[in-house]
Amino acid sequence: MASLIHCPHCGVRPRDEFTIKGDATVHRPAVEASDKDWADYVFIRTNPVGLHKEYWQHLAGCRRWLIVERDTVTHEVFSVSDAQATYVGGEA
Repeated sequence: MASLIHCPHCGVRPRDEFTIKGDATVHRPAVEASDKDWADYVFIRTNPVGLHKEYWQHLAGCRRWLIVERDTVTHEVFSVSDAQATYVGGEA
């Protein structure tokens, strides 16, 4: 059986309906930031081990962007929240 994810909009759904879109802890530099800051933002990423926040999209459901907090080793999901609500609230 596939892993299950609790979408805040659609309820419990199979993991196959979601797509991982990237690190939710990276912050975009200011427009006037240096070329090095922009290059680091675009090209340099860590490969985290353990608890980590990621952007996921529920492609086969509500199509909403979500922030999923999961363990990158065990793939256990600890929390799922709406990315827009989290971003507006300043938690991301």
